[in-house]
Amino acid sequence: MINSFTQANIQQTLIPTKRDSQPRKINFKLFFNMEQPIKYYEHLQEVRNLLKQVQDEPLKPMDMVNALQKLCINHHFKEEIDSILKKHYTKIFNGHVSNHDQSLYEVSCNFRILRQQGYYIPADNVFAGFKQKNGMFLEEMMEDVKGLMALYEASHLSIEGEHILEEAADFSSHALKEMMPFLNQDEAIMVKNTLEHPYQRTSSTFMVNKFIKHYSGTTMAQLAEMELVKLQALHRIQVTQISRWWEELGLAEELKLARSQPLNWYLWPMASLDDPSLSEQRLELIKPIALIFIIDDIFDVYGTLDELVLFTEAVIRWDKYGFNPIEYLKRTWINLFEVFLVEAKWFASGHLPNADEYLRNGIVSSGVEVVTVHMFFLLGCATNEDSATIIKDNPGITFCLAKILRLWDDLGSTKDENQDGHDGSYVIYYMKENEGCSLQDAKGYVMSMISNIWKQLNKECLAPNKFSAPFIKACLNLARMVPMMYNYDENHSLPLLNDYINSMF
Repeated sequence: MINSFTQANIQQTLIPTKRDSQPRKINFKLFFNMEQPIKYYEHLQEVRNLLKQVQDEPLKPMDMVNALQKLCINHHFKEEIDSILKKHYTKIFNGHVSNHDQSLYEVSCNFRILRQQGYYIPADNVFAGFKQKNGMFLEEMMEDVKGLMALYEASHLSIEGEHILEEAADFSSHALKEMMPFLNQDEAIMVKNTLEHPYQRTSSTFMVNKFIKHYSGTTMAQLAEMELVKLQALHRIQVTQISRWWEELGLAEELKLARSQPLNWYLWPMASLDDPSLSEQRLELIKPIALIFIIDDIFDVYGTLDELVLFTEAVIRWDKYGFNPIEYLKRTWINLFEVFLVEAKWFASGHLPNADEYLRNGIVSSGVEVVTVHMFFLLGCATNEDSATIIKDNPGITFCLAKILRLWDDLGSTKDENQDGHDGSYVIYYMKENEGCSLQDAKGYVMSMISNIWKQLNKECLAPNKFSAPFIKACLNLARMVPMMYNYDENHSLPLLNDYINSMF
């Protein structure tokens, strides 16, 4: 049964068809009346003019960049934003910006924005001025709600060894929780959202409705509202295209016990490649993502060990059957099949790996390497052999992303409905190795691991960087999407994911 679809369906899945390579033009009549396009471009020009007007002011440019990013309209103003950030970083580098003249909010916000764009600024230099001689943060900061929220956001851009940002995270989160009962409703909601969904670790589109409300009455908010309507219509069209492709592919009919979730699979490229202009890339990226889930189910549910060995060998010999993907893509698929086979052999033999052994294998079986390598080429990051080599051997940025996904997956109930598979879990193996460790303690340990991996990922994204800005952003967006996809509640449902879907379609 496995061999019957191996070559034809995989080839059809991974190679763009002529139809698929011509993305449909979006019919703006679906979501705009005759007057709205005019208003849309008027608002676009108004915001652009406003950006130019504030360029030389000391504080407004960075505050506006912050708003544009949170409203998810920053892609329209890339050149202007790059100019503002470069100018501000140069001033800091040359000592022309004094933190003593700025508020906690301004310093924290500027630090976060620059770090997010890859600019390295020593955290000690930035935040030391907000500490007392005894090393504690200034007491007057305890009443600065806006500043504390910005400080908490900034702390999530930390890299390993930045103890001042660890202290900032503890101090700001504690202070914000303490003052929440005394805030008005709007302030309390903003604080709650900040604590639960810090910007660096949250999909920006997930929070956009809340920020539109926060900036209500401004031209930027009106533009963001129109942009969101456009984006929702685009996603609905793409889901229709993907559903048609999935139905025509026929794998759901051949493998009735395997997952058939094209909408859920689309969420990954939708979140990672969030620039509206990347429609074609999103449609192509869902193909390897869908195949990863199907292959996972084949190894987990369908195949006997002998069949799975033959299946893996067939993929290793792909080039002999006329399917010749470029070497990098082929290597990632072989890696994936080999680790799936390792897990199948563990199950067949009754072998229980130790936690580290399981995690090493699980990082690869997450499928992240396959997705990011495809994404790398879809974004045009490799123009020749030399530029392609940087994606070889699972570099740090993709390794961190894979580790985050694997650990988040293992934190929740990883057993999908209607399946009788045999997924392992790092949490369970960790508990077996640490006698007396409770489930709650094990999950707490894994959450601390994820926090430390984020510090490594933050460092991987700093300049100078061998990867392009669009690829770095896409990897970060994937990491931000992970909690929504795997953070199950007691009812084995995903409330954050449901909220996200409702807001984007």
